[in-house]
Amino acid sequence: MRAKNNKAMEESEAGRRGKNPEKAMTVLDHLQELRNRFIVSLLAFLGAAIIALVFYDTIIDLFTSQFESIQSGLGASLFSSSIAEGFIVQLKTAAISGLILSLPVHLVNAIAFIFPGIDKKYRRIIVAGLVVSFFLAAFGAYLAYFRIIPFSIRFLTNAVFIPKRVGMLLNYQQSTSYVLSFMLWAIITFQFPLVLEILLALKLLKRKAVFRAGRYVIVGIVVLSAVVTPSVDPVSQLSIALPLVVLFFAALLVAKLFKWGED
Repeated sequence: MRAKNNKAMEESEAGRRGKNPEKAMTVLDHLQELRNRFIVSLLAFLGAAIIALVFYDTIIDLFTSQFESIQSGLGASLFSSSIAEGFIVQLKTAAISGLILSLPVHLVNAIAFIFPGIDKKYRRIIVAGLVVSFFLAAFGAYLAYFRIIPFSIRFLTNAVFIPKRVGMLLNYQQSTSYVLSFMLWAIITFQFPLVLEILLALKLLKRKAVFRAGRYVIVGIVVLSAVVTPSVDPVSQLSIALPLVVLFFAALLVAKLFKWGED
């Protein structure tokens, strides 16, 4: 009886393969696949957010330590202005930290969703791109946390803008949000050169056309840096824009070496 059932299942599977030898997916199949990957990404985000809540004290110390050099004259560098502010900061910190920690899962899900439409010879490029994505994210986080944010804080709080006789009373929520959003946008924007590289490798963009449009790309990078940077000072904006411009031309150079995006 079991042998007959196995044989029937094999014949049924063979019949389905015969009807759909290329395993083409219907619109409903794509929607179901998208739903499943969205659920995986959501669970990864929630899991990472919970981990961020468990290690909240360590994480928040990393952000508040950026303001330790600022003397308020009241024995603390940051101050809360409402009883709910600490709760809001904790939720926001967990959410943004969870998004940053789960970002590799979201990238893998996005790539896996479009894999069926990509030739096998390009899959190695995309897998390598995911590895490069991690290093770009780490570089963006390092640059933002250890270089740009401390310099931006020193620049905005120096005696030229705030005289010594004027005290500072920094808000806890606004200050931690400043550091969080700066790091998040730095990580996201530093993925753009990788996206450009993948589009060139897949021949969806032409390298010469992208190079000719370089002046417009540079203007776009400067505008983007001004939009995503939480600070209004041009120093912070240029600190994001300049590395992106360098990475843009580096991506074109790598594409030229591998002959990606050829006409």
